Amino acid sequence: MTSQAMTPSHDRGPETISAVLPAGTTIHAWIKARHGSAQGRLTAHVDGDPAVTVETSNPHEFEFRLLTLESGGETALSYDPVTTDVSVLYAFLQPSVLEEGIRLLHVGPANAAPEISGGYHFRPPFGWMNDPNGFGRFGGRLHLFYQHYPHSLRWNNMHWGHAVSDDYVNWTHLPVFLPPSDELAARADGRGGAFSGSAIALDGAGVRIFFTEHMKDREPEEQVQFTATTSDLVNVEPASLILPARPAELGLTTDFRDPYVFRGPDDKWKMLLGTRDREGGVILLYETDDPAAATGWTFLGILHRENRFGMTAAECPCMVPLDGPTSDPSTRWALIFGLLTSRDPATGRRNMTLANVGRFDGRTFSVEFEQELDFGTDAYAFQAFVDGAGPVGIAWLANWTDISKDIDMPTAMTLPRRLALQGGALITPPIAATESLRQRRLDVEGLLDGRTVDLANGSVEIVLGLKEAGNEFRLVFEHPEATLEVQLNEHGLSIVFSVGSAKASPRYIAAGARPSTIRIFLDAGSIEVFADDGRWTGTKRLPGFKGVSAARLIAPAGNVLTAEIWQLGL
Repeated sequence: MTSQAMTPSHDRGPETISAVLPAGTTIHAWIKARHGSAQGRLTAHVDGDPAVTVETSNPHEFEFRLLTLESGGETALSYDPVTTDVSVLYAFLQPSVLEEGIRLLHVGPANAAPEISGGYHFRPPFGWMNDPNGFGRFGGRLHLFYQHYPHSLRWNNMHWGHAVSDDYVNWTHLPVFLPPSDELAARADGRGGAFSGSAIALDGAGVRIFFTEHMKDREPEEQVQFTATTSDLVNVEPASLILPARPAELGLTTDFRDPYVFRGPDDKWKMLLGTRDREGGVILLYETDDPAAATGWTFLGILHRENRFGMTAAECPCMVPLDGPTSDPSTRWALIFGLLTSRDPATGRRNMTLANVGRFDGRTFSVEFEQELDFGTDAYAFQAFVDGAGPVGIAWLANWTDISKDIDMPTAMTLPRRLALQGGALITPPIAATESLRQRRLDVEGLLDGRTVDLANGSVEIVLGLKEAGNEFRLVFEHPEATLEVQLNEHGLSIVFSVGSAKASPRYIAAGARPSTIRIFLDAGSIEVFADDGRWTGTKRLPGFKGVSAARLIAPAGNVLTAEIWQLGL
């Protein structure tokens, strides 16, 4: 099935969504009663004959209902808008859904994805998205789970969304994977849900996922850890509680979340969890002897702490080997984590992500050096796994600082990035598959001559080669809502960004950077800068869903030796 939105008819009486669907089709529906006094009801007819009806009495939140069509044909899904709200309807065939994906039948105006011309970043088909979860290769294909609220473009009770890919670039949307518990899903009050986590392949068949269940004001623990398995990567078995409480006597806050599970140097499963105490962010380490990672999780101790930014919460930790097998004691590992509420006093940037590189023996981590993962800070909740020759990661292309109750934000993931050691630093270049996005070249001569160059829909890659490392330049962009440029000078490499003049914007700078090559990816809602093969990487969310319309290069004669501009698209 191909993704296709169907438009309800607006004749008098019930509203109807029509589609031709084959026998055996599964339909996922989220419906809500408009009034407590009347049932919400959705009825499916196939070739004019009633097939199945689902109901709900809940007027507070959309409830999930499953419909299965025994026979195929012209299908009409009808409901009375006086009594019933419908948030999402999609259909799929269970045996082929991993290849064909879901077919959207209906999405309400409150949760419909924005129309974007030529966008190439991963976005959900509807609703809100934040952290990547369970990023990995399972059954030979790439899977991306993510924090998801299907019924609005704003954050609320958390589900896990799901997509699959063969190349990290083209993604097929799959059914919503992990809904919150019935108790948490009863009201749209943001009480909690299935928060972030990870996934591992099991020996034999199947995948095990790990996630935090959050329930606001639950005593004594708001956040506890669950695990569940899936044998077909579409349907998940009932979850089991594995960590019901924080470690005692460490003075930790109720933050206790985002389990990241990986194979350690001793071939045991390890789990990282993020938390905080009154001094700063803390990362906890657990392990189990259970080959299936289902039970027996034991607390080993604090793996790492970060106290320089006040009482910040370490969250979304991940850990991957960089330059050798996990069993080799000389292998260096990267420990990457976000710092919620952190603020860099020198630049005003918030919610930074740090990468510590060192050696890990299964119980202790010896840091050799540290660097910031992204000087633009809008590559948050980074999650990575080892795929073949080395680790690959992806992040939420956003920053919690930009979220308010009144302003929605473009929801997207960053381009996937490789992780490697080079010249004593951690580099994070975009994966090679991004070059498959290149469709045609745009006007390079105009850029080098200092003229304003039209960038069509703004989905472009710009590649600059400098005559000497650190040569100064400014690349000034025209954007409908923001001031935006990339500049390199004696202070370093910067993304200059501001919206309006109400307050000073943070300085998004890689201080002291002196690169010789720069790749800039522009898309509706984002800019990503990779200098010297990702030695310095900067990501910034841009407002709105319209791309940069034009660019102009300002540089002393001879500083910029080469330039390329590529129109990008899927």
